[in-house]
Amino acid sequence: MSSNEKIKVTILPTGTMHADLTWLLVDPGRMATRDAKNKSREWVEVPTHVVYIEHPDGKKLLWDAGVPRDWEKRWGPAGLAEVFPVDAVTEDMWLDSRLRQLSLEPGDIDYLLLSHLHMDHAANAQLWRGTGTTIIVDEEEKKGAFSFDAYNKGAHIRSDYDGLDLTTINEDTEILPGIKLLRTPGHTWGTLTLQVDLADSGTMLFTSDSLYRSESYGPPAIAAGIVYDTVSWFNSVEKIRSIADRTSATVVFGHDPGQLANLRSGVGNCYT
Repeated sequence: MSSNEKIKVTILPTGTMHADLTWLLVDPGRMATRDAKNKSREWVEVPTHVVYIEHPDGKKLLWDAGVPRDWEKRWGPAGLAEVFPVDAVTEDMWLDSRLRQLSLEPGDIDYLLLSHLHMDHAANAQLWRGTGTTIIVDEEEKKGAFSFDAYNKGAHIRSDYDGLDLTTINEDTEILPGIKLLRTPGHTWGTLTLQVDLADSGTMLFTSDSLYRSESYGPPAIAAGIVYDTVSWFNSVEKIRSIADRTSATVVFGHDPGQLANLRSGVGNCYT
């Protein structure tokens, strides 16, 4: 099989937030106890990324939409700018810069696949308004994301996605041969995981916030501080684990600094 007949996956870091680890990991081993009342908080890196996929049939796909340049303005009213500052990012990492590095306009993307509609995953989705790009989200995620009229509901900021034409799925769905969206709810109403079956690198599972970090995955699985439905979250982790075991997949976590640093990333460094 020639390289032109293979799916190509490029992981693109899009800037790093920082946050208290408790938002990402409710780990009993890190909690204060009677004998250790003054355990210090852990202020940790929370890197973000998107995934650009070139399919041999000529289609171009993007998984998630990164953090916004104007994060302080947009996240401030929700009280989230101080909690999740995007304070470790270079000019070349912003999503619009990444698209230019790929010599792409937003409308050149055939499918924008949004794992969920939180502020650090859907923040740049308005770039695709009116472009004709098919924007796909989970059906339950769309319902939940439009179930309020306020500026935000937690990390859902309505202006990120309001007015967009969102196509929904309500079951595990193959988008193109070798590219599948898996329903893994729990973190939000309808969080998705992306499965890509590659010729050389094997299966890759991009979990987004279904699994923040390697510690989340375990075993045992450790829930995050931001979980909509804990029972569904644990079920989704075990669904991911079952697929990963069956396919010998590489599981790529949503915000794991150690893992992201060791993955092939950046324009020109693709997996096939």
